[in-house]
Amino acid sequence: MKKLLLFLLIPLMLCGCTSVEKEEITFSSWGSVSEVKILNRIISDFETENPDVKIKFMHIPQNYFQKIHLLFASNTAPDVIFINNLNIPVYEKYLEDLSNEVNSKDFYSQSINGLSFEGKLLAVPRDISNVVFYINLDIIQQPDANWSLDDFLQIAQKATGNGVYGVSFEEDAYWALPYLQAFGENILDEGDFKGLEFYKDLRDKYKVAPTKSQIGSSTLAQMFLDKKIAMYLSGRWMYPKIKEKADFNWTIINFPGEHGVLCDCSGWAIPKSSKHKDSAKKFVQYLASEKSSEYFTKTGLIVPARIETSNLIEEKAFISAIKTSVNTPVNKDYKKIMDKYRLH
Repeated sequence: MKKLLLFLLIPLMLCGCTSVEKEEITFSSWGSVSEVKILNRIISDFETENPDVKIKFMHIPQNYFQKIHLLFASNTAPDVIFINNLNIPVYEKYLEDLSNEVNSKDFYSQSINGLSFEGKLLAVPRDISNVVFYINLDIIQQPDANWSLDDFLQIAQKATGNGVYGVSFEEDAYWALPYLQAFGENILDEGDFKGLEFYKDLRDKYKVAPTKSQIGSSTLAQMFLDKKIAMYLSGRWMYPKIKEKADFNWTIINFPGEHGVLCDCSGWAIPKSSKHKDSAKKFVQYLASEKSSEYFTKTGLIVPARIETSNLIEEKAFISAIKTSVNTPVNKDYKKIMDKYRLH
């Protein structure tokens, strides 16, 4: 009889030992193929180290915040949300205070400030970025590190001609913000901005930047690679492509002027509505860890917000720019303000 009972109990004991009830948390992010590959690797590592948690990854490559907005409205927001500083004021009422989840000294202060609202850290930082000029050194000489807007304009004018434009031009007002900063102006103040006029004049008055019709079916990045633009304003995310594709001498230099450069940042937030906050916090801490930060940084796509990881950055100009950077001014009406200043 005892042998029979033991025989019946063994399968139950084995079942109890091997069966693990998993808690599922959802995680949303945008991102390129390279970023998704890194995210899947980090998710796999996390699940291996935390066998009681399952991550359901929601990749939203387009119209990200429109879809996130709908998820909040329907009370189905993910447990962990990738977010940037531009949208922190918009969603702050929905987000958990994560101030106690990280040591702020591990991160650049600008990333902590950019992802905070009214003294509360609403997302744990992943990256910090500012726009820089990619320079074709076969067209122009290396500008001085302390160059001014006047220097910049003279260089752009000298470079323009024979199918080459001195500088890139985007119609989205976001790309005018560095010029406003160079004049010491704040887009949230609204009004008539000298920086905005200077930016538009590059295309309309000085003719050193291409119009939309002159860009045609190409892109500004491709025009730079085709040696048709001497100075291309973009971010860290373009560095891997330019490094791979450019067949000319090039470098990067910080934006001209003495008012510092604007910086943006992004990180991971947890909605107040999450029913799995403990696991979500554990996952966010893992995403922001030194190990995960190294994964992201080695792709070449980001400048890490984590200070100790920034020594992996090959081009130190991205790091030096942080020292003089200030956070992009944003508020809840930021998008409406930017739409108002669209540069057709």
